[in-house]
Amino acid sequence: MLDSYRRILAVPGAPAFSSAALVARLPISMLGLGLVLLVSEQTGSYAKAGTISAAAVIANAVGAPLQGRLTDRFGQHRVLPATAALFGFALALGLLAVYQGAPAPIPHLCAALIGLAIPQAGSMVRARWTHNAPPSMIPTAYALEAVLDEVVFIVGPVVVTFLATLVNPYAGLVVAGVAGVSGSLALAVQRRTEPPSGRASDTAGGSRGRLPLGLLLPLVGAGIGFGVLFGAAEVVTVAVADHAGHKELSGVLLAIWAAGSLIAGFLVGARPLPISPLKQLRITTAVLTLSIVPLLLTSALPLVAVALFVSGFAIAPSMVASTQLIERGVPKSRLTEGISWFTTGLAAGVAPGAAVSGWLVDNVAPSWGYLVCLVAGVVAVAGAWVVRVPVAADAGVEEPAQTADAQ
Repeated sequence: MLDSYRRILAVPGAPAFSSAALVARLPISMLGLGLVLLVSEQTGSYAKAGTISAAAVIANAVGAPLQGRLTDRFGQHRVLPATAALFGFALALGLLAVYQGAPAPIPHLCAALIGLAIPQAGSMVRARWTHNAPPSMIPTAYALEAVLDEVVFIVGPVVVTFLATLVNPYAGLVVAGVAGVSGSLALAVQRRTEPPSGRASDTAGGSRGRLPLGLLLPLVGAGIGFGVLFGAAEVVTVAVADHAGHKELSGVLLAIWAAGSLIAGFLVGARPLPISPLKQLRITTAVLTLSIVPLLLTSALPLVAVALFVSGFAIAPSMVASTQLIERGVPKSRLTEGISWFTTGLAAGVAPGAAVSGWLVDNVAPSWGYLVCLVAGVVAVAGAWVVRVPVAADAGVEEPAQTADAQ
């Protein structure tokens, strides 16, 4: 079973660029929580902490496609050092603003600049895999990165919470900044495995190609659904555990959810499913949505843990299939931008999901917050079912959704 991973990690330069990207994307899972912990500790206001954290999340959603486009145009070795420097500067400025007790909207603007500048290492490392790995190994490469994403979202919150609560309120964000800057620079210097930028084809008189909107728009819509689901599930799971008198178990429950996704991602990478990425996306989004139903019917923590574990099994395969569809359908010269649009959808959905589910928790009942997850899952399913797979991405020709699986 491990043979697939041995082969993919034998690709020249792969361990180096994958590990660098792993470190570089740690801030994604540390920044929001780190800001909440710091600002709430320094000001005593969770409301202010939430708005500052939201500013970073929203700015990240705006900045991701822009970084993707710039990277495809000018290359990772140029964009990564610039964004890493801006990220480090903005983070230092934000920490100083909080320390000095700067009035609104100064901390919010600093947080927005931080979110805008977070290096988009996740999309960049997937573009490297596409450039360096044989086509038959791409599903395993994407599955590996999906597993590493889960590692990031398991380890990051634990580290930032430990540092902020037991060492110093600022320590978690400082470590996140060091990880983001150092990982980005380590990835940028690996020129041999870097995909070519779009400037080469432009110089030769070529075309960068059009983004296939029939593919990307539904996937972004599905990404928003995923983001809402993830954001809501985190809030509601904490509330359900708290209502049961075991708030300390909320982290364990969320870790079980992530573990299910991690295991599924590992298995999909070891033995890719014998179906097309589009079918895989449709099946896994449907399973993910249906797995929310038991969570609406019980507040017993053991049953919640089982349901979350089963639900997690559908997450990584959905992410892998989405990335595969983008890799196959988007012009190679715009691949990083295409992946960034999907991750933008994910990021954009988190804050609204958390907010709406929080209202249901406060005004109805904790478990009713999972209704937001169910609705978000339906949105993701709808996006998966209206995806149109391009016949020739560079020509902008698309085939109808009902025949897409024939590819």
